[in-house]
Amino acid sequence: MRVCFLLQIRPDRIAEYKARHAQVWPEMLDALRQTGWRNYSLFLRSDGLLAGYLETDDFERSCAEMKYHPVNARWQAEMAPFFASLSTGGPDDNMAPLEEVFHLD
Repeated sequence: MRVCFLLQIRPDRIAEYKARHAQVWPEMLDALRQTGWRNYSLFLRSDGLLAGYLETDDFERSCAEMKYHPVNARWQAEMAPFFASLSTGGPDDNMAPLEEVFHLD
């Protein structure tokens, strides 16, 4: 399944957010792969709108497994201050998938 979600990065933290993602921890990359995240990309607009895209067999399962992975807990704690308007929890808790209405294969 293909999944897309939106989040908002604080405009004053965009440069640092980009720098952090230029050097994602190897153990974080391994955790994403181990929990079924594939073809994962983040796209950032100049005003901080962040669009994420990934492919996975089961998004709910992949998110649940990442939520309790020790490296993800550390990563999310470091990343949370970069985000605006998190309703509850950290960034992972605010990734509501968008409805796919068209796909050209």
